[in-house]
Amino acid sequence: MEDFYVSKPTYEHPPDWIPPEQRSSNNDYNNDINQFLPRSVKIRRMKKNDVLGFNIRGGKEHHCGLYISKVMLNTDAHRLGLREGDQVLRINDTSFENIDHAEAVNILKSNKELQLTVRYFPYGYKKTYEARGPPSASYEASPIITAHGTNR
Repeated sequence: MEDFYVSKPTYEHPPDWIPPEQRSSNNDYNNDINQFLPRSVKIRRMKKNDVLGFNIRGGKEHHCGLYISKVMLNTDAHRLGLREGDQVLRINDTSFENIDHAEAVNILKSNKELQLTVRYFPYGYKKTYEARGPPSASYEASPIITAHGTNR
């Protein structure tokens, strides 16, 4: 019989206990679960190569979901409330819960109208950095177009 070793995952300590009477004034405690519920956002572009206003990170090949890793200021994505740490659950009729990064990018690039279902899930998003390190592969549809129609 061969010897084999299995390493245990690093133990994560639970967060510090915050007494109920101190929770409403404590920045580390927020009992508003609405921010974590799925929400829908519709982004329309005039042309397929117009900017989406966000980058994505993750994918099935990285054993994690797809997350918004950056939102550019003054874009529709920013105005509609997308934020870093949002997990992309669905775009149009395609589930993004078990999709390759490249396939996700193709869907983003090939549609002028995108109906996104996202949920804020910072814990899962932070895990993508633990598994892979700093960002290396992300997607931005095109150069950012300002409100005046010029590239920046």
